[in-house]
Amino acid sequence: MSDANWFERWFGSPYYSILYQHRDELEAEEFVANLIRYFNPQPGSRMFDIACGEGRFAIELADQGFDVTGIDLSHRSILKAKESEQENLHFYVHDMRMPLYVNYFDYAFNFFTSFGYFAYMRDHQLAAKSFAKGLKKGGTLVLDYLNSERAMRRMKAEDSITREGYTFHIRKRIEEGHFLKEISFTDANGQTRNYTERVAAFGLNDFEHLFQNAGMTLAATFGNYHLDAFDADESPRLIMVFKK
Repeated sequence: MSDANWFERWFGSPYYSILYQHRDELEAEEFVANLIRYFNPQPGSRMFDIACGEGRFAIELADQGFDVTGIDLSHRSILKAKESEQENLHFYVHDMRMPLYVNYFDYAFNFFTSFGYFAYMRDHQLAAKSFAKGLKKGGTLVLDYLNSERAMRRMKAEDSITREGYTFHIRKRIEEGHFLKEISFTDANGQTRNYTERVAAFGLNDFEHLFQNAGMTLAATFGNYHLDAFDADESPRLIMVFKK
């Protein structure tokens, strides 16, 4: 597939945050609160937010009193996230395929379908192994992904969304085992801009295989941010808990 590093170009643009500004901060707070109730981590636990974006989940975790590190490939996102840094919250520009620390974190989180971006399976496997390396023995990974089976059935081929004066024209299809989203719009200077998102249509078995190869075991699954049971037909999310 062309534009294998699409995520660097798109996530680093100012238009990404404009298109997705509807994402609910309250939703982030509730999801984090539900996870904390479920895991009941020790005070001061070290937590890793992988592909943290502008840090909304990491900030919630830090506000709970945990020691949180967030990474993202986007310089622009990390610059924004750093505005919220404090003694127990730090952000770095870093590629998830490469370990930041080894045997360091008690918990790692990969929120809101921030996996599956790569064109080649070897890169997904590198990322899975990197996640595992960062965790202490007995550590926990939470990976929050779209439910591919449901998303395929409900995919809308074309749509238009207007935000802050920009009308984003969106076309979706399945291509080579990936969800492909093509985004086009006219910027303030009258120039047509085009961006692409590609996310692997992974299912639960694919994730089990990837993380088993990384030395991790699936411990639990959930189907939404309330942590209800996963249903392949109906659940909006595939939330997986892996143990090292």
